[in-house]
Amino acid sequence: MHGGNLIAAIKKKDAGADIRGWGGDKMEDAGMKLVKHYRDLAFMGFIEVVKNLGTILKNLKYCKQNILDFKPDVLVLIDYPGFNLRIAKWAKEQGIKVVYYISPQVWAWKENRVKMMKQCIDEMLVILPFEKDYFKNKWNWDVTYVGHPLIEEIAKKQNSITDLLIKDSKGEINQKPVIAMLPGSRKQEIEKKLPVMLAVSKAFPDYQFAVAQAPSLETSFYETFTNQYPNVSIVNNRTYDLLMQSSAALVTSGTATLETALFGVPEVVCYKGSEISYQIAKRVISIKYISLVNLIMDKEVVKELIQNEMNVKNLTRELDQLLNDPERQRQISEDYKQLKNKLSAEGTASEKAAEIIIASASQ
Repeated sequence: MHGGNLIAAIKKKDAGADIRGWGGDKMEDAGMKLVKHYRDLAFMGFIEVVKNLGTILKNLKYCKQNILDFKPDVLVLIDYPGFNLRIAKWAKEQGIKVVYYISPQVWAWKENRVKMMKQCIDEMLVILPFEKDYFKNKWNWDVTYVGHPLIEEIAKKQNSITDLLIKDSKGEINQKPVIAMLPGSRKQEIEKKLPVMLAVSKAFPDYQFAVAQAPSLETSFYETFTNQYPNVSIVNNRTYDLLMQSSAALVTSGTATLETALFGVPEVVCYKGSEISYQIAKRVISIKYISLVNLIMDKEVVKELIQNEMNVKNLTRELDQLLNDPERQRQISEDYKQLKNKLSAEGTASEKAAEIIIASASQ
């Protein structure tokens, strides 16, 4: 999504820009020649990466050759540090200019990466307000804060409201208020979290629940979990439409927590991974919170239920509070307003990033 908006902004400023890359459908739709789709690259968790190491190494080798064949004026890397930082180091050795858009979250773990990043990255464009101070104060590195690209994406969506008609198991339109379930985009995380989320729906018969389907996964995969729940439906590729009419949401940790907050939807943040990956992560990650909402606000705005705490009892209790406690609703609304103000900047993130990238390519 962010790559697609960035490409559109580059094309707007330079219609002749020749863009080739690895990513997804939205990047291709914006005018990029798609070489490899991200669905073939997504491995999550320590154990999962080890099991797929052979595939990852082949992708790295192929990517490097792909870049050499294309001979770009500038290489733009977007997030995804495990892969992209290796490419950045290699690209610098080849004399290729490197712009990194959406910094790796080195403030959470693997801070030792920053020394290499400073050497290999010509321009670092950050999207979280505290990152600029973090890099300057701790590492004496001047990076550029461009604002958060979700602000422009959500504003665009809110200006083109589309009613989402959710049907029940009989195919009839359901008029009950909606609770959204965002279980993630990777099969392995959905398999861990969605069954727990679904079990919660039994405690709220006056609501309809809707699962946001990731565009890269099949509906049949979700149906193996949802078939036994008549008050649960699946919404394909319309997550923002779903959020715009939801009373509350159960959301997997990640960018979706921030998206949900920017739509003003009260949420419970959920995380449950393999026990081995969780135990490793607990020992190497040095942050107070796992959700971007709480990290940016530096306090607990939304409840986080992690690993064993993510169970039906706890989720039911927290969801009930979001739906029925006026004071809790008022406080969340106020915190969400402050969050949006923190993330807003003059102009859009995509436009600012596009200007810097075009200037780098021209130097």
